[in-house]
Amino acid sequence: MRIDPTEARRPSRWALALTAALAMASTATATATAAEDDASAEGIALFESKIRPVLIDRCYSCHSAEQGEAKGGLALDTRAALLEGGDGGPAIEPGDPELSLLIEAIRYDSFVQMPPNGKLPPETIAAFERWVALGAPDPRGDEPAEPSADASPLPDPGIDGQAARSSWAYTTPSRQEPPEVSDPSWVRSPIDAFILSRLDEAGLSPNPEADRRSLARRLAFDLTGLPPDPAEVDAFVIDDDPEAVERYVDRLLASPHFGERWARPWLDLMRFAEDQAHIVGNDTSLCYPNAYTYRDWVIAALNDDLPYDAFVRKQLAADLIDPDDEQGLAALGFIGLGPKYYRRGAPEVMADEWEDRVDVVSRGLLGLTVACARCHDHKYDPIPTADYYALAGVFASTVMYNLPLSDEAETSEDGEAKKPEDALHIIKDDEPRDLNVLIRGNVEQKGPLVPRHFLSVLSEEADAPAPLGGSSSSGRLELAEAIVDPSNPLTARVFINRVWAQLFGRGIVATPSNFGALGAPPTHPELLDDLASRFVSEGGWSLKWLVRELVTSNTYRQSCDITDAHRAADPENLLLGRMNRKRLPVESWRDAILTASGALEPAVGGPSINPSDPDAGRRTVYSEVSRLELHPMLARFDFPDPNAHSDGRSRTTTPLQKLFVLNSPFVTRHAERLAERLSQEAGDDPAARIALAYRLLFARPPAATEEAIALDYLGPSPDPSRWAAYAQALIASNEFLMID
Repeated sequence: MRIDPTEARRPSRWALALTAALAMASTATATATAAEDDASAEGIALFESKIRPVLIDRCYSCHSAEQGEAKGGLALDTRAALLEGGDGGPAIEPGDPELSLLIEAIRYDSFVQMPPNGKLPPETIAAFERWVALGAPDPRGDEPAEPSADASPLPDPGIDGQAARSSWAYTTPSRQEPPEVSDPSWVRSPIDAFILSRLDEAGLSPNPEADRRSLARRLAFDLTGLPPDPAEVDAFVIDDDPEAVERYVDRLLASPHFGERWARPWLDLMRFAEDQAHIVGNDTSLCYPNAYTYRDWVIAALNDDLPYDAFVRKQLAADLIDPDDEQGLAALGFIGLGPKYYRRGAPEVMADEWEDRVDVVSRGLLGLTVACARCHDHKYDPIPTADYYALAGVFASTVMYNLPLSDEAETSEDGEAKKPEDALHIIKDDEPRDLNVLIRGNVEQKGPLVPRHFLSVLSEEADAPAPLGGSSSSGRLELAEAIVDPSNPLTARVFINRVWAQLFGRGIVATPSNFGALGAPPTHPELLDDLASRFVSEGGWSLKWLVRELVTSNTYRQSCDITDAHRAADPENLLLGRMNRKRLPVESWRDAILTASGALEPAVGGPSINPSDPDAGRRTVYSEVSRLELHPMLARFDFPDPNAHSDGRSRTTTPLQKLFVLNSPFVTRHAERLAERLSQEAGDDPAARIALAYRLLFARPPAATEEAIALDYLGPSPDPSRWAAYAQALIASNEFLMID
């Protein structure tokens, strides 16, 4: 785009039109296909866990082929029938709940009210709305295939756990011999050999190493979530020592900001929040005002490089491992900060809470959608309904508990703090109990009693799965031990894949929380196996070891340039012949603004902040997170819904995002502060100020053309408002938002 300099001297909003020319921004954004894939994976999981069971239990008696002629001409037992609808037209409009007759009916918003014998709970209606908004993905075929009403609640004898072990996901990972490659000199680590081998097969060559400034910025954001210090970048650029990258990486790994950056993906995974989705009036008795203590524990554990196996054990059973470690009990927020629902004594309410616990543990730690087996044997994976209730029994044997933070706290007879603000939000063992299978998930239709045990397919003997707990304990500790047992084929793979996705923009398995049949197969299975084996045996389950292993590889160091050969042969870059350009998450974007303006407060830990407050200088990881109403700034920039486990960020580009950059008091105030900093540190020389702005925001000097355009826009005697508008234009640029 060509900008007329006379036009550029209009009021400051025109400064934003200069974005592309001023920053020579990258125009790459996430493709619609990636967003659609994310929505489809989430939608299918939602359908299996929340939608299908309700359709079977509350709808099929009137609206299925099994019952003969469907009422109103509407059948809901196949994908095609749902889309075709009945006498009133299509039942759903994928992507638009407001235009969907089914949503209107279950809301009781029209003369058609379904189910007619009682309105669905608000959380169930919300699940249907979310599912339709995601495009209503439906894995069912076009022919009815549901079991009859008298179907057995017992595990399907056709599930063969032993046979399932032949799948790549259920075989124990082992060391793999790095393959021979065309250019052994390019192989800096075993990772590179596996990557280059696949590139050789495709007739492609890897990209050269990124320039030092790009690499410094990439490493700083990937490891600490913050932009690099300009002086450190300058020193890194001229450091010709062969180990310069390794030394730079080690400094970043030692930073206290490492834990802040890596805590956030974990908090997404465990659905961190400080309140509940449903609050009645001013009743905040089920909220978590001290949830930040769990967040602080996660940050400290990651900074201390607590081995991942211990990290998991403590979050499931810290009180059983070391009950005298009062600070360590905060780790129990992993379960203790989960959703709580009103009417908690009602069986159906507790069943929903147990499902949340099973889901976050199974998808988060094992990459399996076990909650899909709550109402029926898993349709795609070797997980019988009995396995679901075996795990749910562990959480049914615990209670959520407000542990008093001090002796002064007012307590109830059982020692629990009466006021949430006086409490640490954890769990503890209750009376151990096994659960009955609930036929089709209906709490009023009990099937056989299921002893607590680990997943059959992950047990040494599929027909005799490992027992969890007994008459004196919930089984949480035994569950934790089973999850982190080195023979478990999934735990290390799943964690490594999550870390890989954070650093490379896409996992080796593109569905990080679903390693099952509906998940994506690994692009480099031998590489994933080798990393998983070495992570445990060589790395001692260390996250810092793993991150260092990945970012010092030549694969990670590649430039992001796209060649014609790569575009033609591997447009999605599945073979990693180049580095993926990544977009900053909202946390790093906001933190980078604070850093550039000089307003970032370096203190680690503490209570939550309002991230859009211009005077809140703490990092965005400390933002308040609400299940009831997610903060608008976070929601606008793809922060995940904290009501459920999230395995990654959606990537959207919307006008509202740019309007926020244009009009937000937070951005405009920090643009003014950045302009003030340029004046204070670079003096009266406009060229020096421009150079400092580029070093702070982009870790590079401006090109001659960029400097000329900026000087022309600023004019001979620019006032502070002109400099603030210029700073805001740079903040609004794509280059500031992207990592090369």
